[in-house]
Amino acid sequence: MNHASPSQPHPAEWPETQELLGAEERGLPAGRHEFHKEHLMAQIHDDLRTTNGTPAAPARQRDSQRNPFLRRNVLLPAMACAVAAAVVGGFALAGGAGGNGEGKTPLATGPALTTQVGTADAKAAPELLNRISLASADTSGPTVGDGQFIYIASKVANTYPRTVDDKTTVVSEELHTRQVWQSPDGKDGWLIEPGQTSGQGITLAGEHPISAAYNSLVKLPTDPDALLKKIYQDNDPSKGVTRDQAAFVAIGDLLTESYPPAKLAPALYKAAAKIPGVVAVDDAVDALGRHGVAVARLNEADGQREEWIFDKKTLAFLGERMVQAQPPKDGPIKRGTVLFTSAITERAVVDGNKQLPSQVG
Repeated sequence: MNHASPSQPHPAEWPETQELLGAEERGLPAGRHEFHKEHLMAQIHDDLRTTNGTPAAPARQRDSQRNPFLRRNVLLPAMACAVAAAVVGGFALAGGAGGNGEGKTPLATGPALTTQVGTADAKAAPELLNRISLASADTSGPTVGDGQFIYIASKVANTYPRTVDDKTTVVSEELHTRQVWQSPDGKDGWLIEPGQTSGQGITLAGEHPISAAYNSLVKLPTDPDALLKKIYQDNDPSKGVTRDQAAFVAIGDLLTESYPPAKLAPALYKAAAKIPGVVAVDDAVDALGRHGVAVARLNEADGQREEWIFDKKTLAFLGERMVQAQPPKDGPIKRGTVLFTSAITERAVVDGNKQLPSQVG
């Protein structure tokens, strides 16, 4: 069994995060842009159907259509304003309040997460990525056999506008655990995440394996130029996303909810260094409040910056976040809003679907 995990989590440092964690203590329970849009529109559609008294589609069916193995959605500001929800005790409960959650574990929301927008330095990016590449080369990657599963646990939260009684406010989900299991061929797996699934989770089995499956990753070229060429070929940009941004997002997907083989990880960082517009950020904070340096790229179409966060000393990958780095053209989202945040807490190879690393003999 191969197993890698970041250092022990530190307490969250954002005041807004403290409020969300406080709510929990009081008893409250991967080409992503098109996926984000589809996920949001499905949510809006279901909310409207439920509001009108029409039962929504079964959660498991809808989740499989949205491919829930992909990372959580960053809700698009202009569209998300259409979503309505009830407010309970100052916190909106998503996925279970009032009997409309279809068995999903309720998830609370609170004040929007915000942060200081770190300084971007384009000249420092190549050197930083080279150092990260060298550091990753010293880390052993997984070997996954038939019948085994890659297990990834993370802490995540989304931020989005919510409209109640014609009043729109920006809210963030409480920080919560997301657990994903994935077979090497990408055809089987499991997801457990509050707000998306019940406590038992949902299957990720399907006829079409995901591109980030381990068996697919081991076939990718480890030459940075060849790797980047393939990434450009395999990731067509969607509307409002440039070719370079689509490539950067695709690499980010492989760094988060997959477990890149040892020889691939250094190549991914060297390939990212070749994408125009990539910058280094002097300070960024992951979902657990750990400060680090970041590699980032701004999507000029919406002013959102995706940041990959690394430990300042070891350069180990900690997590990622999406920050509104520039004032948006319209909508209630403000500069400095953290639209999505994550922190990887554990990656491991286990011997069966839904098995925890602690259960491996």
